[in-house]
Amino acid sequence: MIRIAICDDEPKSRAYLFSLIQAQAYPCEIVEYAAAEDYFADHQEIDLLFLDIELVPNRPNGMAMARKIREHTNATQPVIIFVSGYQRYVFDAFDVGAFQYLLKPVDEEKFAQVFARAVAQIASAEKEPVRALTLQFAKASRIVPLENIYYIESSNHKVVLHLRDGEFASYTKIRDLEAELQGQFFRIHKGYLVNLFYVEGYTKTDVTLTNGERLLLSKYKYSDFVKAHLRFLKRR
Repeated sequence: MIRIAICDDEPKSRAYLFSLIQAQAYPCEIVEYAAAEDYFADHQEIDLLFLDIELVPNRPNGMAMARKIREHTNATQPVIIFVSGYQRYVFDAFDVGAFQYLLKPVDEEKFAQVFARAVAQIASAEKEPVRALTLQFAKASRIVPLENIYYIESSNHKVVLHLRDGEFASYTKIRDLEAELQGQFFRIHKGYLVNLFYVEGYTKTDVTLTNGERLLLSKYKYSDFVKAHLRFLKRR
């Protein structure tokens, strides 16, 4: 049973999405919210969230709501699909790990395709628990889910994890993390270990991440990086 939430301040939009979901051949439970506050007050665990960006005026919008969801790393992380009448937010959606961005009015065939892929990802995540790193620094330890890490940088005998919600440093060797994280991460340079999930594009000299950062790509790593990236995309 897939737990689905629709968050949209327009009743007609919620009703239309509700009907599209019901038309799919998957057992599910659907809840509706008109505002971000209603979603958080309900405390339900959601697998798939259809989220409008421009919600009730003068209150948190969908993008702010998604950021708050991603900040709660100990909570269940839903697959987020933005549904909006505005295309200008599409690049911002990548910063909060959105699965897809659908424009209103939503095409039924496109919806069915996206919905099927989202369900497949949810099923895959249930089979494979979210992996995380446990790192120590200054006598403190921190558990960091891999999905929160954009990349890992080697700096002054320690590593710095560049996260979706800031940075975290640890006295760990980057080569040890490279061995532990192979498959999802790739060492593009002696100083950078990149999460392949957040690779937006690359040239022969640099890699661009979905958060807009560009990192140096070693010419000696280019060929192996391309192969590793393609393997990663095929597994997804």
